[in-house]
Amino acid sequence: MKNLKLKSARAAKDLSQQELADLVGVSRQTISSIEKGDYNPTIRLCVAICKALDRTLDELFWE
Repeated sequence: MKNLKLKSARAAKDLSQQELADLVGVSRQTISSIEKGDYNPTIRLCVAICKALDRTLDELFWE
């Protein structure tokens, strides 16, 4: 399932996939895979993404 909430939050912060990846210490491909729903990130990565985007886990990763 695509993570459109993550993509939207990233766009709202005016960050590219590469910029977000750099902030959380992963590759651009990892961010792309999460957004496409092809990769299930660890809770640690989820938390790092939430901090980088100023969002909660509920806002980005839970339905």
